[in-house]
Amino acid sequence: LQDEETRKDYDYMLDHPEEYYRHYYHYYSRRLAPKVDVRIVILVTVCAISVFQFFSWWSSYNEAINYLATVPKYRIQATEIARQQGLLNKTKEKGKNRRSKEEIREEEEEIIKDIIKNKIDIKGGYQKPKIYDILLFQILLAPFYLGKYLVWNCWWIYCFSIKGQEYGVEEKLYIIRKYMKMSPSQFDSLEDHQKETFLERRLWIREKYEVYKREQEEELKKKMAMDPRWKRYRRWMKNEGPGRLTFIDD
Repeated sequence: LQDEETRKDYDYMLDHPEEYYRHYYHYYSRRLAPKVDVRIVILVTVCAISVFQFFSWWSSYNEAINYLATVPKYRIQATEIARQQGLLNKTKEKGKNRRSKEEIREEEEEIIKDIIKNKIDIKGGYQKPKIYDILLFQILLAPFYLGKYLVWNCWWIYCFSIKGQEYGVEEKLYIIRKYMKMSPSQFDSLEDHQKETFLERRLWIREKYEVYKREQEEELKKKMAMDPRWKRYRRWMKNEGPGRLTFIDD
């Protein structure tokens, strides 16, 4: 009877001895209940998810590097940089240090991949993982991010709503990204010429963005109308798609 809750159950049992099934239930529920702190369970779960996140992102990043190493455009550039730096010449040593063609090929492949990693800035879902992006650090840094967001919001209201300052390039792109409902990583993965087109068309102005949006929707409809696969799908939906009833005479 060291616990306050068990003492209450004991007192209740003395006052109501006829409810023996209830007493048995409370007794075994307390005896068999896990003694693990919920906070520890939550911490272990968050850590496990964070580890899985990090290694999953590394896997995606390596897949992107392996793919770029097969693209002629990037492979030729990386090979040329490796030659200029004299890295490929080191792999073809002679004498006692001479290696097989397979070993040389594997080393050259690693050199090319390293150059691609250092020279190409991969953005979007396949970018190089950062430890601060995993769930554990996001939770720990949540107060900092919240404070930073509030300060930024106050700055935005003061500069552009109260003082009426002109938007800079970053502010214009931010508004455009919000209109397009894209995440920062998705927007960063766009080509530079696409962002320049957005700025040239002044898409940070709502009316101009709505015009641009309608144009893109019309263009998409035209492409889908000309796409053979879409035509086949529409024929299938018309002739054999869901909701069509057929009656076959026996």
